[in-house]
Amino acid sequence: MIEIDGSHGEGGGQVLRSSLALSLITGTPVRIVNIRARRSKSGLMAQHLKAVEAAVAVGKARVEGAQLGSLSLVFEPGRIQSGEFFLEIGTAGSTSLVLQTVLLPLGFAGDGSSIIVSGGTHTPWSPCFHYLDLQWLRCMQKIGFDIQLKLERAGFYPEGGGRVHARVRTAARLSPLLLTERGALLRILGISSVSNLDIGVAERQKKQALYRLRNQNWNVEIEVVRLSSSFKGTMLLLIGEFENSQCCYYSLGARGKTAELVADETLDQLEEFLARDGAIDQYLADQLILPLAVVSGVSELRTSRVTQHLLTNAEIVRMFLPVRIEVAGELGQTGLIRIERTVSSQVSP
Repeated sequence: MIEIDGSHGEGGGQVLRSSLALSLITGTPVRIVNIRARRSKSGLMAQHLKAVEAAVAVGKARVEGAQLGSLSLVFEPGRIQSGEFFLEIGTAGSTSLVLQTVLLPLGFAGDGSSIIVSGGTHTPWSPCFHYLDLQWLRCMQKIGFDIQLKLERAGFYPEGGGRVHARVRTAARLSPLLLTERGALLRILGISSVSNLDIGVAERQKKQALYRLRNQNWNVEIEVVRLSSSFKGTMLLLIGEFENSQCCYYSLGARGKTAELVADETLDQLEEFLARDGAIDQYLADQLILPLAVVSGVSELRTSRVTQHLLTNAEIVRMFLPVRIEVAGELGQTGLIRIERTVSSQVSP
């Protein structure tokens, strides 16, 4: 049994989710203590309990300590099982983070699976559905994972009420990724969305984004859309498409927050990326560490910013897998990540 101190590094829910996914993939039991010790409200919250519940269902696992507020957890996985799963978070807890806990293990289940998660699809401090679908999933499919995502209903913070349907088929041949040079910028694509608000709010978000980009000779296409939802919400998401890679940034609306500020927050992030020489954004780099660690060969990624999330995830992965992960670059600066499996075969069911 591997023992992990949840206060290590970034000290948030990522330690729990990565540990659960790796435990399922490797069949290794794990004990986690000091769960989310660096958060203002430590211990397991609703969305973390649903991640545990999902992992238990997928791995026919035995678990101890799966209660709200628990600071420790023992997880002993069985064999990964395909099937149909439904999870209701009951709050605006992130559906994306729950899905990322189990989608990778289900790729080794030996048969197709369907999983529906209801909760928050567009929430702060986690990848929104559109980031997952348009950025993360694109790379997962390049690696060789067969995953499809569908947004059935948007769920904005703080109410939630969203619903995401994912389908997973057994991964066949997996390949490493080389994303070190982004190449020339080809175009900027965007989605300016509203739910249960005047479409003019989305138009203002788009107008402000175009104003910020007015002096650049770039091809910019921003689509204005209404998202089906039970509650109010807005989002502006921008994707920078380059010859070899892409970046993705977004911002969400909130009560008292202007449409122009939503756009400015998104553009600030995009402009910071463009001022550096990273091939992928810092969020994608963090999220690709685990899937690339199960692939034979060498992967290399140039991230726009080395984050504590990234370093923490690398440490957790090293505890479970025979993999060498090297991060060259200072915290907060552009960095080169090299991931090399130290055994000849990739993970298999």
